[in-house]
Amino acid sequence: MLAVYKKEMRQAFTSIFGYIFLTFLLALFGIYTYIYNLKLGYASFAYAVSSVSTFFLFLVPMLTMRCLSEEKKQKTDQLVFTSPVSITGIILGKYLALVSILFFAVVIVSAYPFVLSKYGSVNMKVAYSNLGAFFFLGCAYLAIGMFLSALTESQIVAAITTIIVILFTLLADVMKDMIPSDHSISVIVIAVLILILVVISFVMMRNIILSVVLAVAGFGVMIGTYISKPALYDGFLTKLLGWFSLVSRFEDFQYGLFDPTAFVYYFSITVLFVFLTIQAIKKRRWS
Repeated sequence: MLAVYKKEMRQAFTSIFGYIFLTFLLALFGIYTYIYNLKLGYASFAYAVSSVSTFFLFLVPMLTMRCLSEEKKQKTDQLVFTSPVSITGIILGKYLALVSILFFAVVIVSAYPFVLSKYGSVNMKVAYSNLGAFFFLGCAYLAIGMFLSALTESQIVAAITTIIVILFTLLADVMKDMIPSDHSISVIVIAVLILILVVISFVMMRNIILSVVLAVAGFGVMIGTYISKPALYDGFLTKLLGWFSLVSRFEDFQYGLFDPTAFVYYFSITVLFVFLTIQAIKKRRWS
């Protein structure tokens, strides 16, 4: 794993991607810190952190789009599959390299509150809790981007799908207030989600029998629950979109509210998508 980590870190900074990511991220922090804290005179550093977090939409694909898709396109993934390092070790090494680049930027930005304290009073607890949440949010997005990169050999496709997924998480909190919450609409959406999960399972495992079993079980449970207790589906979409809204948990920190469950949530998302990436690569290895 350490060898893979060193290779990825070296590759990130022998190409332009690592430098572009750090340059844009630090430039954005500098711009928003100047606007909110120096020009407008806001005492809270959280406004700058919150504004920069929306740019994960473009910054994350910059790092993750070539993480696994490039190896698949160039057929160098065959060398990875036959190496003595386990698939888990390879994926963890790649992911930790991505996280290290983000961590390096956050460490630099962590000096900003001390600089701002020279010009006025800064709530250090709020500032650093926001930076911590920003880092964990970034880790979750990097895990999602790496998983999507493992599903295709095209860097462009990996980048576009990552942008779409992150955009969905950014808009999920707004969308839940715009859609109807009655149980009939919820059932339709659940049916679509079951179909999507069945398709994903078939793409990853190529097992038509297992996919059919999952479809039958999923639709059976949905129909049985709807017939017996349709009221359970009222407001389901609102809850579902709220669960997908990564940003809504981050916004609490902007208002000085420290929410430890947000860190647990981001860590869970990270573990889930790293696990899915490992399974996707294992499936490709044995096929």
